[in-house]
Amino acid sequence: MPNVIATIEIRIIGLEKEFSFPLTIFFAINSSKFKNGTPLVRNKSMKLNIDFPSQFVIKALIFCLMLFGLDSAELKAQISTENQNNIILGNQRIDEYIDDLKGKKVALVANHTSLINQTHLLDTLLSLKINVIQIFSPEHGFRGNADAGEKVNNQIDKVTGLPIVSLYGNNKKPSPEQVQGIEVLIFDIQDVGARFYTYISTLHYVMEAAAENNIQLIVLDRPNPNGHYVDGPILEEKFKSFVGMHPIPVVHGMTIGEYAKMINGESWLKGGVQCNLKIVTCLNYNHSTEYRLPISPSPNLPNLSAIYNYPSICFFEGTPISVGRGTDKPFQQIGYPDFKNYSYVFIPKPSFGAKNPRLNGKKCYGINLQKEVKRSELNLQYLIDFYKLFKDKDKFFDNFFNLLAGNSTLQNQIKAGKNENQIRASWQPDLTAFKLKRKDYLLYPDFE
Repeated sequence: MPNVIATIEIRIIGLEKEFSFPLTIFFAINSSKFKNGTPLVRNKSMKLNIDFPSQFVIKALIFCLMLFGLDSAELKAQISTENQNNIILGNQRIDEYIDDLKGKKVALVANHTSLINQTHLLDTLLSLKINVIQIFSPEHGFRGNADAGEKVNNQIDKVTGLPIVSLYGNNKKPSPEQVQGIEVLIFDIQDVGARFYTYISTLHYVMEAAAENNIQLIVLDRPNPNGHYVDGPILEEKFKSFVGMHPIPVVHGMTIGEYAKMINGESWLKGGVQCNLKIVTCLNYNHSTEYRLPISPSPNLPNLSAIYNYPSICFFEGTPISVGRGTDKPFQQIGYPDFKNYSYVFIPKPSFGAKNPRLNGKKCYGINLQKEVKRSELNLQYLIDFYKLFKDKDKFFDNFFNLLAGNSTLQNQIKAGKNENQIRASWQPDLTAFKLKRKDYLLYPDFE
């Protein structure tokens, strides 16, 4: 055990200028030294806001460490950067959309990810005297703490007193009554780039309501952490649901702004109506850029490892297999009680974001997927292997599986014993056509 354990978080906030950026350093240090078995506890905290050329960042860090009297040999540091490669999010570019809001009645479609650096978009706009009159929230709620699929009721924000209208459950689309008096809608939610992640379905219904009620929609764009590839079967119309509304592959490789542009361009809104859409793009981003989310987008995607696994592992949500909900590694492990040929074990229990997890309290044997792997294609081998191991094969797939897959073909291919390469080959003609269509809506340089 080291003599000193310290955690240092550095958040770098990019500006639109070359070679220089402000560096905000937050120190929250708890250290314990042991002398003759007796712990000596030292608690220190510090916050610095510095603006200087980037080549002095390391020197500034060393200087700050010296202020605490910490020797580098004693230090264990965890450093996280909010904007890798100086990425500037759409919401940070306030000058690009503030004039659209002045003197207007504004509503937000937002959640806990809607942060401008460390301040919520709502608080930022209110401080700028923007007349925000209502909030709409997606699955998981405005605070992002509801379980997947859990009903979220309408409520009042305790801080601002503003009404929060839930767009999940029976009320997925804002009604004319709910948007009455609103002149501008702002959509600012972090997505993860998978068809069955429901924030893009919420986007669809918000766009539709905006178009039908003559309301401008401003999408504040964000990087897609899975925006570096496109893969999976295209959704078929008869399998359309809230976990898949459009004829796109499982991994679409688009930002939320690009996706909104495609919804309009492909006339996917009811009756072919067009949304009055404005997209505030990110800066210094392309589809090959790695983006590490500064905040978890939903309770069961706590880190980048889970986000990278999610498009491949979510298929198991339509089977009896546990994906680790109810553990400290959701979407970073898969298992089942009967798979005792595996040595890896975990036990799901009620927890934050998983009040009643699948296989609650049962010892599950399976695979640890915690290692962060930036995938370039879906992994179907886990699904194929677990189907082969499952004894009662007639009960492996439930009705939800085909909605996740967007077809009945994938299930039938696995049952027929097709291998991963054969299944993948069956996607290619439609996938190639989608990739060409996708090019028309991209706002950033592509990965290919």
